[in-house]
Amino acid sequence: MTTPTPPVGPQRIVCLTEETTEWLYLLGEERRIVGISGYTVRPRRARDEKPRVSAFLDGKIDKIVALEPDLVIGFSDMQAALADKLIRAGLNVLVTNQRSVAEIFATLRLVAGLVGAHARAEAWITEREQAFEAMAATVRGWPRRPRVYFEEWDEPMISAIQWVSQLIGIAGGDDVFPELAAQRMGRDRVIADALEPARRAPELIVGSWCGKKFRPEKVAAREGWQAVPAVRDGRLHEIKSCDILQPGPAALTDGLDQLHRLFAGWAASVER
Repeated sequence: MTTPTPPVGPQRIVCLTEETTEWLYLLGEERRIVGISGYTVRPRRARDEKPRVSAFLDGKIDKIVALEPDLVIGFSDMQAALADKLIRAGLNVLVTNQRSVAEIFATLRLVAGLVGAHARAEAWITEREQAFEAMAATVRGWPRRPRVYFEEWDEPMISAIQWVSQLIGIAGGDDVFPELAAQRMGRDRVIADALEPARRAPELIVGSWCGKKFRPEKVAAREGWQAVPAVRDGRLHEIKSCDILQPGPAALTDGLDQLHRLFAGWAASVER
C-alpha cells in the first residue's frame, strides 16, 4: 500500500498584503489562504472567497489567531509593529522587504518554494523576463527616452521607490530622481525642495498616490511648475497604486504595461 505524500509547506496562510495573495492565486495555491488584507483587489474573487483580517499598518489580531494560521506573510518595515503583535500572539511570521525588481523575483521564488510551486513560479518569471527583453527591443527603436517624474505621495512629495524606478527604465523612460530611488526607506525619498522636480524638467509626470486618487490639476497648479514640459503639454497621468506600488505580479505586468503605453505615446508624438 502506497503511503500518501504529506502536503508541502504551510497549509493555512494569512496574507497581510495583496501581492502575496495575488501570487498564490497565480500559482494555483489559493486553497492555502485563510485570511487577506482589506486592501486586496487582485484577484477580485479573493475578496469574496477569503476573510479580510488586516489593514496595512494593523490587523484584527484575535481574528487572525482564530484562523489558526501556520504562517503569516507581510511586507516592509512599516508592518514591523503588526508583525510584533502577531509574533507575541505565538504565530509564525515572515516579513519580506523587497525594494528592487530582482528582490521582487527573489521573494516570489521564496514564497513559491514554501508551497512547493517552484516549477510554476519559474515558468511565470521566465515569461516576464522575456517580456522585459521584448519591451527593451521596442524601446531601442524610439528617437529618445522621456524624462519621467513619478510621484508616490504629494504631501510631502515622495518620488519613486526602486522597483518603480527600474520599471520606468524597462518601459522606456528615465526616472528624474534615480539617486532617491536607491534609498530603501520612504523617508529618504522625500523631496524637500518643492521646485526641484520642476528644475529636472520631466516630460511625463506619473502619479500613484498610495491610497488616494491622483489629482493632476493640483500638481499642474503648483507654484513654479507651469513651465515644466509635462505640465505645459498636459502629460500628467495616474497609475493606480494597486497596479504598481505592490511589490509583486501586478507591478511587473499591468504596472509596467501602463508605463510603457504612456511612454510609447510620448515617443510617437516626438517622431511626428
